[in-house]
Amino acid sequence: MTLLTQRLAQRMGVDRDALEHIRRGALLHDIGKMAISDEILRKKGRLTLEERAIMQQHPVHAYKMLSPIEFLRPAIDIPYRHHEKWDGTGYPHGLKGEEIPYAARIFSVIDVWDALTSDRPYHKARPHDEVRQQIKADSGKHFDPAVVEAFLEMDDLSV
Repeated sequence: MTLLTQRLAQRMGVDRDALEHIRRGALLHDIGKMAISDEILRKKGRLTLEERAIMQQHPVHAYKMLSPIEFLRPAIDIPYRHHEKWDGTGYPHGLKGEEIPYAARIFSVIDVWDALTSDRPYHKARPHDEVRQQIKADSGKHFDPAVVEAFLEMDDLSV
């Protein structure tokens, strides 16, 4: 995921200094899940509303873990904001459009790509073409349209 995020960020024109922070953010994107019980993380079926609310706190836990570490503060946008959605329906704060930090907008596409093209306890991996179409369909809803456009131009999505 980190390598794909870097490739997409470079395609989007991110400079070298910002790219290092994006790399760190991508590596740490789900660190907040350390505060979530394995019972929820490894559950094979759908989460209950209560479990979903607990899971949706992982970005807040990430912020609390990382914000005291000065050199990681510039990387915190990804762990803290990668579940925000372009249309404002994401979490933890319901940010919309360009309110969402650029790094988080870039990473969210890669995060969904990885989630849908990988086997998980709760679903089997989907074919790449199908996932590309899903990401395209979610442009302007879940994702920044400019990021989706750049992502869809990428030929090699393997790592």
